Amino acid sequence: MSALSGIRVVDISGTIATGYCGKLFADYGAQVINLEPEGGFATRSIAPFLPSLSSPDNSAMHAYLNTNKESVIASEITRERVLSTADLVLDDGSAEALPSNLSRMSVTWYGLDGPFADFETTDAHIFAMNGMLRGIGKIEGPPYIPPGYQAQIVGGATAYIGALGHILGRELGNLKPSHLETSIFEAMMCFTDVGAVAHYNTGLELTRLGINRFPPTYPLGIFPCKDGWLGITVLTPPQWHAFCKLLDMEDLADVPLFQSSVGRLEAIDIIEPRFTEALLDKSAEALFYAGQAARIPLARVPTMEELFEVDQFVGRDAFCDATIVDQKLTIPSTPFRLYSTPPSFGGQVESLGESTNSYE
Repeated sequence: MSALSGIRVVDISGTIATGYCGKLFADYGAQVINLEPEGGFATRSIAPFLPSLSSPDNSAMHAYLNTNKESVIASEITRERVLSTADLVLDDGSAEALPSNLSRMSVTWYGLDGPFADFETTDAHIFAMNGMLRGIGKIEGPPYIPPGYQAQIVGGATAYIGALGHILGRELGNLKPSHLETSIFEAMMCFTDVGAVAHYNTGLELTRLGINRFPPTYPLGIFPCKDGWLGITVLTPPQWHAFCKLLDMEDLADVPLFQSSVGRLEAIDIIEPRFTEALLDKSAEALFYAGQAARIPLARVPTMEELFEVDQFVGRDAFCDATIVDQKLTIPSTPFRLYSTPPSFGGQVESLGESTNSYE
């Protein structure tokens, strides 16, 4: 049996956040039902699209979020039958009241109440509101805005953790049905909580220092090499000494100022030209393995074309296939694993309303 066999989860909103929360349940064997409107969930309209398929079944994003789930068109009859045996209902906070015997997880942008509860927003706005954008980009001009849906994915994962704990508590007889909620904004604060604590303790307000400069750690970022890109994190004095040896910069290794990240930040104009020039003469892959041997946190950063061939990704089954109609699409696998009851890797994506007949 799968880890979550016997649990029924119903998504009635179909946002990216509720979709990802439901995906984690489905990957571990729960029965997850998408109770969709006639036109389908909004995720069916999110690019990129598979050119060989037609709407509403051609969204690659929808396929990623909805492997191994059932799609049911909502009507008065199907809604009642689907919800009647649900262990958990997922929604975006806008749904009407549900029967009191149902446990419900509302995943909203800013929570169900409070000063921002009614805000219309986006992932980029969440990045700005939690302070992440402040330090990203060139010193002059606006910050860089990361694309994609990271905030909603983090919100969905956070909701999954809380909802799963609640369901297990109910099965043990310790909890009653409840209306739970997850704020995407609050979930994303995990990326900036250290900055808030540091400001509270020091009163210092950090300014944007430029590309690949994320205080207090330096060097930290992704830099070009002779044949690719390398992610670099150098924090401790031993790491700095090993980094200098790796790049033939041993004359900088013992400089007293450079023994701390803060000190190295003060000497960016001296350090950065040296190591960026040295990187351009070396292979990113060779540096990655040399860094492992020297205990330096270096990461090979593949291009999109190289992504599926990275040896550790292949070895860890980091990617799997989603099948939508008769097309296969390579998608990321579940990022955390149980070994005795592993998750499913990929699976079928139902067309809109494919399971409706089972509930009429």
